[in-house]
Amino acid sequence: MILDKETAQKTAELLLQINAIKLQPQNPFTWASGWKSPIYCDNRIILSFPQVRNYIKEHLAKQIEKLYGKPDIIAGVATGAIGIGALVADTLNLPFCYVRPDAKKHGRKNKVEGFLQEGQNVIVVEDLISTGKSSLLAVEALKEANANVKGMIAVFTYGFDVAEENFKAAEVSLNTLSNYSNLIQLAEKSNYITTTDTELLSKWREDPGNWSQ
Repeated sequence: MILDKETAQKTAELLLQINAIKLQPQNPFTWASGWKSPIYCDNRIILSFPQVRNYIKEHLAKQIEKLYGKPDIIAGVATGAIGIGALVADTLNLPFCYVRPDAKKHGRKNKVEGFLQEGQNVIVVEDLISTGKSSLLAVEALKEANANVKGMIAVFTYGFDVAEENFKAAEVSLNTLSNYSNLIQLAEKSNYITTTDTELLSKWREDPGNWSQ
């Protein structure tokens, strides 16, 4: 779910400008899963551009306050959302922690890093949602630590049906600044892609696991 069309379009525009999102329908990428994809998204690049990261952190913070009020703590999902999550926490003047994909194998063997108290209200910050599986594992780790996860907010989502199903099954609300549909609309409107490219990108979105150029 996105709250503001203008923000969704502006976010998509900024991600394209800094090459955090690349669209190559004629020369597709190969994801780690083996999927062929006309799009590649690396939102960690946001941190390298002060004006862009300020826009993203401020709008994530505004959306959190609008949806949930002020939580007790912000949690970032490692590794992609550690930086942006910490910036959001700083903007809201809140504590911050982050969740590892796996528990550390030495020391205290933490999965949640930082000071998290039982019963605290947590908003989880994520940089990118694909299937939602890794994001929801972070939610599960926070719940195991007896935190009260109020919801998740992310910069961008591909909007896959499987992600929507996964979040619904986990009973976790997800909101994002922008999504795939807004990205494609903006890219076509600004002549970043052609009409043929738009058709290829739309077909990929319908069945990404079986898409071929």
